[in-house]
Amino acid sequence: MNRRALLKLAGVPAAFLTAGTGLFGAWFARARERNPYYQGPPSDHFDGLRFFNPEGSAEKSLLDLFRAFYVDRHEPWPDRYPSPFRDRPPPRVDGRTLRVAAIGHASFLIQTAGLNILLDPVFAERASPVPFAGPKRVNDPGIAFDDLPRIDVVLVTHNHYDHLDVAFLSRLAARDAPRVVTPLGNDVIMRAHNPAIRAEAYDWGAQVILSEAVAVHLVPTLHWSARGIADRRKALWASFVLEGPGGRTYLVGDTGFGDGRNFREARRRFGGFRLALLPIGAYEPRWFMKDFHMNPEEAVAACLACGASYAVGHHWGTFKLTAEGVERPRESLAAALAAREFPAERFRTLRPGEVWHVPEA
Repeated sequence: MNRRALLKLAGVPAAFLTAGTGLFGAWFARARERNPYYQGPPSDHFDGLRFFNPEGSAEKSLLDLFRAFYVDRHEPWPDRYPSPFRDRPPPRVDGRTLRVAAIGHASFLIQTAGLNILLDPVFAERASPVPFAGPKRVNDPGIAFDDLPRIDVVLVTHNHYDHLDVAFLSRLAARDAPRVVTPLGNDVIMRAHNPAIRAEAYDWGAQVILSEAVAVHLVPTLHWSARGIADRRKALWASFVLEGPGGRTYLVGDTGFGDGRNFREARRRFGGFRLALLPIGAYEPRWFMKDFHMNPEEAVAACLACGASYAVGHHWGTFKLTAEGVERPRESLAAALAAREFPAERFRTLRPGEVWHVPEA
């Protein structure tokens, strides 16, 4: 089946298909050959137009996308999957204490060394460019906006809608004006929505000083980016390493496992971690998701490879993005931990609003 036939099957009007070879097709061709977010010299992960994963990853076609989401079997999700927890964080946490509160999906509040840090905060009802369609959350954020303490720093790993919520960042900018640290190109997206968002963009390998006691590093991760149909891989993606008095925390956003090199390199460079936040969801069908999303078995392998003493599994249980059921990641993680004889209490799956005071390594 060619692309035209696939679009017709998906319900695209014939008139639009005809126009697509004219005005729309010309616009799309021009848009694909310019980068509206970042202009810079080529590197080992930027070709002058698009970013890429140095270890390689397979591009998926429109037909692949259609098969994965409309042909392959999907386990149903409930309309609601409420969490029994609700967090009202303290204003600050000092010293070596590491307090981690789950907000939902891949969003966390991290409190340590006097800093309040949000990771990939998404408070939107849908992980989508439009409010009337797309993955809808099945539980409320685990911390209400008004219960958030004053936020000093926001870390945003990449620009997919389940990780970058520009409406929330705009609201937070009006209240707290935090620094927003993100990979190259994503700052332009944020400021285009609201110039008041204090976005700072950095490349892999950068170190950013957050306070006298805390720094964050941007490190490679195996993923991709897009906000629309013509901007695939035009903004960079990354994970973060947070360094402070209480040790190092590896904040991994969406990623495939690949051959494990990113995790081994993180251990070599930083010497292991007190805590790793690792994605465990949005991984089926495996043939489609493997290059960009880990499954629970790979998340356990990643934990071992990076030398983390403790881990939290995220990216599950809030937005239905892929084919596995809402509880499947947690069930599969339990089986993977048992198979590796890895203590389950050291690799937890927090529900929205649940808090973990992470032990020292």
